[in-house]
Amino acid sequence: MKFLDIDTPAVLVDLNIVQSNIRAFQSYCDSIDLKLRPHIKTHKIPMLAKMQIEEGAIGITCQKISEAESIISEGGINDVLITYNIFGKKKLRRLLALSRKVNLSVVVDNIQCIEGLSSVFRNAESTLRVLIECDTGAMRCGVVTPHEALDLAKVITRLPGIIFDGLMTYPPASATYKVNNFLTKTKQLLESNNISVPKVSVGGSPDMWNAHKLSIATEYRIGTYIYNDRSLLERGTCTEKDCALTVLATVVSTPSKDRAVIDAGSKALTSDLVNLIGHGYIVGYPNLNISTLSEEHGCITSEGPTELQVGQKLRIIPNHACVVSNMFDHVILKHKEKSYFKQLVKARGKVW
Repeated sequence: MKFLDIDTPAVLVDLNIVQSNIRAFQSYCDSIDLKLRPHIKTHKIPMLAKMQIEEGAIGITCQKISEAESIISEGGINDVLITYNIFGKKKLRRLLALSRKVNLSVVVDNIQCIEGLSSVFRNAESTLRVLIECDTGAMRCGVVTPHEALDLAKVITRLPGIIFDGLMTYPPASATYKVNNFLTKTKQLLESNNISVPKVSVGGSPDMWNAHKLSIATEYRIGTYIYNDRSLLERGTCTEKDCALTVLATVVSTPSKDRAVIDAGSKALTSDLVNLIGHGYIVGYPNLNISTLSEEHGCITSEGPTELQVGQKLRIIPNHACVVSNMFDHVILKHKEKSYFKQLVKARGKVW
């Protein structure tokens, strides 16, 4: 496939930049003796997950069981952490089947999930590793005090089929000290009660280059770094040359000098603003703003003439790369020799 043959809207992924991003952060983790466990929700592609493993990652992170099933289906991935409370008999049966294919661990933050895991794994061939999720300020799942973590750890240690494997958190951005302090206190409390804490799993792309400040961490989970996006660009975490994923769109209308319309709306760019103004950064046009989206239309506005023409193709760095990956069946990979080919996004739409 040649560039001019690519129909729009489409997602372009530059493999040169992908490889550079993978190597850069893996090298950083190696330099501070921190294990890396990438989150595949950003790309959802087995080939890219295996590239991360080959560079030195210890395993992968997934959010849902079906996502993990898809990403390991081609082989080459043997260690998976699912960072989501798993509840319900059907899901637990699928989880048990998955555990027979890979080294598997999960997270919990309540006794109901713990008891469910034990009920299914008590007669399994091997025990399931379980980490306790801690809410260190991101306001998602997780226990909110060290003593709650201790209570759950005690339950895990006495129930059959499961084994306590440590602590996990998804931290808020710019809160390194707070996160480190909470996890340190929790680890000390558990150890003072004769409960070993083998792992402390943290993560997050916004603060990726400050991972060395999380002295308590043993492994780092990170997703967006493989592509990067506008949210990280605006934060200063990466530069424009580090952004591997762009949405290719075509100008289909120029109703006035200060307004143009592209064929990429919320079904391509998503409506995710992540506290930014506009719906993406148009490469080469910093003064243009993708101000509004409908499903199929992206409306570009400018204080002056846009200078855009019908039929013109634009590359857009999306606000949030992860959600864009989930919108497309395929992405277009760009090789070193500037050839392009389609790649199935195998784990997209895996919500179960």
